[in-house]
Amino acid sequence: MMFQGFKETVLKKKLNQLLSQTDNRRTPSVEKIKSIAIISTEDISSEIDLQKEIEIILESRNIRIYSLRKFNKTDEFSYKHFTKKNVNWTGQFTEESFKCFLEEPFDLLIGYFNKNNLYLERAVLESKAQFKVGFAGVNSKLYEIEISEKTQNITRFTSELKRYLQILKKL
Repeated sequence: MMFQGFKETVLKKKLNQLLSQTDNRRTPSVEKIKSIAIISTEDISSEIDLQKEIEIILESRNIRIYSLRKFNKTDEFSYKHFTKKNVNWTGQFTEESFKCFLEEPFDLLIGYFNKNNLYLERAVLESKAQFKVGFAGVNSKLYEIEISEKTQNITRFTSELKRYLQILKKL
């Protein structure tokens, strides 16, 4: 367990280093949103059908989701989950399907989590998504738009997101 704390310290340092380098280089795409990705936690995605709710409000069918879950040896492999074990000491993701998910240039990435989490923040940072949205108070350097809301209020969050995207002519 001591090694886990050391690994997290190394990962936090690496995340902060990468954030300071990418701070001003992102230029959001002006393209309309056709493909959407969601990064969340299993706790949230098991309580709320994020994919369905966002599909309905944003009127989109092309949504993919990955959730961070606790590592358990007995869990079967999933194309919808990743764990802390899928990140090496240098902060690189090691699971191939998740790496492909992060490499895909989605039009919109929603970081659907409202608490700091090294693994989720790193995933959002690594994502090649063109436009990133998340919750206020997590890490303002990760997102183009931050929405102040509770994670349980998926309808309000997504309605607010839709309003912003319409203003920006992305929908």
